[in-house]
Amino acid sequence: MNSSKLFLVVEDDKQIRSFISFSLKTQDYKIIEASTGEEALSAITSNNLEVIILDLGLPDMDGLDIIKRVRKFSQTPIIVVSGRDQDKEKIDALDFGADDYITKPFSVNELLARIRVILRHSAKEESSNITLYKIGDLEINISNHTVFKKEIEIHLTPMEFDIIKILVNNCGKVLTHSYLLKQVWGSYLESDTQSLRVFMANIRRKIEDDPTNPKYIITEVGIGYRFVGEL
Repeated sequence: MNSSKLFLVVEDDKQIRSFISFSLKTQDYKIIEASTGEEALSAITSNNLEVIILDLGLPDMDGLDIIKRVRKFSQTPIIVVSGRDQDKEKIDALDFGADDYITKPFSVNELLARIRVILRHSAKEESSNITLYKIGDLEINISNHTVFKKEIEIHLTPMEFDIIKILVNNCGKVLTHSYLLKQVWGSYLESDTQSLRVFMANIRRKIEDDPTNPKYIITEVGIGYRFVGEL
């Protein structure tokens, strides 16, 4: 049962807000609704929320500003659901602290799948002793620095393992190129994005059945990469 999980749906379009809320209620989630940024911030500061579903185009403030303000005091997962489809705005939302970004129109199944991944990731963060990840035929042991595919050990270089560790520790989240580069190299130039692509291609060649059609590491075109949370 999900009845203890409280969600905030921030959307100024009543029809879309009702659609999202109804979809979540069918999964036994509790829902609070907000149609403005001020209502959203009041609800966020007054409630113990599990997930925030946020539209960017609100009548009184930009959703990006809400993300920045919330991240000053809370790490509650934020899933952006927006009609804005420009790469820059997606990157800004993710870099400011959003956990995921879904472009309208979207399917209920896609939204619910992203939510399940976010909730599993949150649960893993609360259990700091979890260092073994299993998905499909992959087994990744963070503490032992080992990766097995179909019970056969896969050799990754230290840099490759650092990249896959960051991806797995943020399972289901879209990580921008700049975020990955900062985490792995400490600082970056735009030209370093090509180096990241080379590393990613090598990792896929080792862990994917078909590197040209990956099922574990998904490319978010123009933005970054996402390690899938479920198959």
